[in-house]
Amino acid sequence: MTNILIIARKEIQEGLRNRWVLATTLLLAALALTLSFLGSAPTGNVGVNRLDVVIVSLSSLTIFLVPLIALLLSHDAVVGEAERGTMLLLLSYPIGRSEVILGKFLGHLAILAFATFCGYGAAALAMSGTGAEVGSQSWIAFGFMVGYSVLLGAIFLAIGYLTSTLASERSTAGGIAIGIWLFFVLIYDMALLGGLVAAQGHAVPPLLLDLLLVANPTDAYRLLNLGTGSAGALSGLAGIAENSRLSPPVLTIALLAWTIVPLAVANLIFSRREA
Repeated sequence: MTNILIIARKEIQEGLRNRWVLATTLLLAALALTLSFLGSAPTGNVGVNRLDVVIVSLSSLTIFLVPLIALLLSHDAVVGEAERGTMLLLLSYPIGRSEVILGKFLGHLAILAFATFCGYGAAALAMSGTGAEVGSQSWIAFGFMVGYSVLLGAIFLAIGYLTSTLASERSTAGGIAIGIWLFFVLIYDMALLGGLVAAQGHAVPPLLLDLLLVANPTDAYRLLNLGTGSAGALSGLAGIAENSRLSPPVLTIALLAWTIVPLAVANLIFSRREA
């Protein structure tokens, strides 16, 4: 455990040195504040809770931005160090390969979590400063949204590590990472929508639809944060959530599995890979 924490601290220090922490925090804060003020501006006229609109806006931002940040952080975690020759030096110490993977993962997760909490926390503080009346349920939903945003980042960190252990060159890993981001964030949902249109109004079996939703972590995240409550009514996903058997605990387990499985496979591959 000590070795894992040492490597995690090393990754955090490198993130500070390379301005990753500052850049991601400022980016998330700037976009969150912009969406908070611009997105909730008309709510006073229509009687909608301002924080619920912010949750919908930030959830959409998270789906596009957090996976990309996570993949950029992690895609060269293994292959990049192997190319620079620092991996051989690291493995020359009395440290296990699984400790290297877990330590790096925790370090990058800490960077992403810090940026998310600070960025979205700035939006929450700004919302509090406006004096708008916000119910306790909306604040709880906002807290869950931030937590699940970090979990979504952990998923794509794990996928990035899997990419980094499979690729033989840093440039290849970068290209694969961008392709993964495009597939899960854009292409998958477009293909799913195209399939529903091609069905020409025929009902999709509920079990098949549930499987298709959990097969994409961004869709599971979207359903978790935008499928219930006031956010569900605003996002238009309330109808899907009502007809789905995917309860919040099931979706949470699915997201945890999306984190654990790629990280475990990456660890297995790295244990058999020559540094």
